[in-house]
Amino acid sequence: MKNSNMLKLSALAASLVVVLSATAAGKNVFPSLTPLPPVPIPKDNPQTPEKIALGKQLFWESRLSGDGSMPCVSCHVPGLGWGEGSQISRGYPGTKHWRNSQTIINSAYYNKLFWEGSVTSLEAQAPSAAEGGVAGNGDRSTMEMRLRFIPEYVESFKKVFGSPWPRMNDAYRAIASYQRTVVSDASKVPFDRYAKGDKKALNASQLAGMKLFNGKAACIQCHNGALASDEKYYDIGLPDFPGFKDEPLYQVTHRWENYQKGVSEQKYRGADRDYGLYFRTKNEKDIGKFRTPSLREVKYTGPYMHNGVFKTLQEVVNFYDGGGGKGTNKTPLMKPLNLSAQEKKDLVSFIEALSMIEPLIHDDPKLPGDYQPLPAPVK
Repeated sequence: MKNSNMLKLSALAASLVVVLSATAAGKNVFPSLTPLPPVPIPKDNPQTPEKIALGKQLFWESRLSGDGSMPCVSCHVPGLGWGEGSQISRGYPGTKHWRNSQTIINSAYYNKLFWEGSVTSLEAQAPSAAEGGVAGNGDRSTMEMRLRFIPEYVESFKKVFGSPWPRMNDAYRAIASYQRTVVSDASKVPFDRYAKGDKKALNASQLAGMKLFNGKAACIQCHNGALASDEKYYDIGLPDFPGFKDEPLYQVTHRWENYQKGVSEQKYRGADRDYGLYFRTKNEKDIGKFRTPSLREVKYTGPYMHNGVFKTLQEVVNFYDGGGGKGTNKTPLMKPLNLSAQEKKDLVSFIEALSMIEPLIHDDPKLPGDYQPLPAPVK
């Protein structure tokens, strides 16, 4: 046993020497891009075909919102890259949202969800969206009661969860199970096919772009691993969304969100930006930092960034090539890249090779019918 432990310690020490030597030599060590592994499934919410089918119905179910107009799919449209396609998400009727609606493709792989990483599971993400004041704005008890008055849902929840009637916690578990099926098909992703041995899967421009991605352009510093995201937080100096400065409904939401997230009165009354990670930590050094988004399927998921400030990947590359904006706590990783026009084109070509050759589309499910009265209680 001692010899075994000594061998493990020796191997660990050797690994540390390699990393430290590379760092000392000025070489940064980052995880490589790799194909996606099997979807991680939590032990307390195993997948079943019946649960996934129920979750898909609930994802499309408009009755899981305040006024019956905001199902999950209203902000995560399959034909729009499972986002919304607009700079800022539509928001609950009568309000304006304040952030870009992120795609849910491959959200099954994230350890941190939402732009500031405020939840750590799809099961926790679902209620935050369905019940959020400028998102679904649904009251949990009302939504649950609606489901209880639909016989088809009563039967489905009984079959899937063994409960006598639908419960919202179970509804969110079912939605999470369905979202774990909204993932890239590796056989249709040029990069994944290349990484698995098909050396013809990437063309010359994409290969040149991959070299830039891992080298001169330094994208790999933050966009690494299977998800092409390190899930860390950075301020890259993004310009603010202009609507926060001169449109009253956007300002209402902006200041209300600040208030809800517990910032000081001075900050919420004079809110002039989205503080990002600061809302969670209340550390001034985290102002302006947002979680690194995955680059997978970005070919279909524009506009980009937490405020949708860039419409195209070309605009994104131009921004990084210029070293980003000013920022409050701007990361030192942002530096001018001095890419040529051809290099920018090649880089975009490779980034698009992290997406499937065709968009991921799921057909609409068949939803249950109208509410039915419950039988009178037996006396």
